Amino acid sequence: MLAAAKLNLYLHVVGRRADGYHLLDTLVVFADVGDRVTVSPARGLSVAVTGPFGPELAAQDPAQNLVRRAAELLAHELGRPADAHVVLEKNLPIASGIGGGSSDAAATLKSLTALWKAPLAPPRLAALGAVLGADVPVCLAGYAAFVGGIGELVTPAPKLPETHVVLVNPGRPLPTSEVYKARHGPFGEPARFTDPPDNAAALATVLKQRRNDLTDAARTIMPEIDDVLTALAGCEKALLARMSGSGATCFALFAEAAAAHRAAAGLRDAHRGWWVAEGRLLT
Repeated sequence: MLAAAKLNLYLHVVGRRADGYHLLDTLVVFADVGDRVTVSPARGLSVAVTGPFGPELAAQDPAQNLVRRAAELLAHELGRPADAHVVLEKNLPIASGIGGGSSDAAATLKSLTALWKAPLAPPRLAALGAVLGADVPVCLAGYAAFVGGIGELVTPAPKLPETHVVLVNPGRPLPTSEVYKARHGPFGEPARFTDPPDNAAALATVLKQRRNDLTDAARTIMPEIDDVLTALAGCEKALLARMSGSGATCFALFAEAAAAHRAAAGLRDAHRGWWVAEGRLLT
């Protein structure tokens, strides 16, 4: 199952709870690039990590792996053993602002409910996902959505037009907690819209009236983000360049697949140390 990359087309920090969690208003979409989760019957639970970013993830504490935690949490909820072999093909960079771990957890929950023939009602599955992370509920939904609260309030967005995207990460992880700690200044306002944009250019126009409130904080920690945004904005036919989530991955939107392909190829040639991917928004 594809664990699709999550993009925040805009992200406004609108408040902060007494417990320290920030309140958001954000438009989340998914791209047809990402990790892959495969499950198969087994006795006991085993998790294998492959893919270009597999070694980096495998070097971390296995107990904190969101795929393993998702499997154990679901088995506990169902009152059954966590009998499965899970293979995670890790294609997305670690701690990169595109919801890789959350999307992996969501794909694991969906795959295992099918394997174990134990479907859960969407609200209950979303509640389980929220235990694993704020982005997991929207990753379980898997569609373009406005997200509020700390991630638990998911509302379908208007239908979005066909849009192509290029994703770029400068090659270093950027922990979300550090970015929120570095953020200063007033809170923003919700900025949802109801009219579906007619095309990719119209979508970009709507988004230019909004922003990512974490960009300045992320830049102070990782100045390379400026280089990535400048390079993306300079690509021919790029409609919008913006950072996703807490960074450091940034994206550019394009109306045509050919333009996105040329941009991605040029960026790979010019910046050999960057991770570059191209795809289409799943609208």
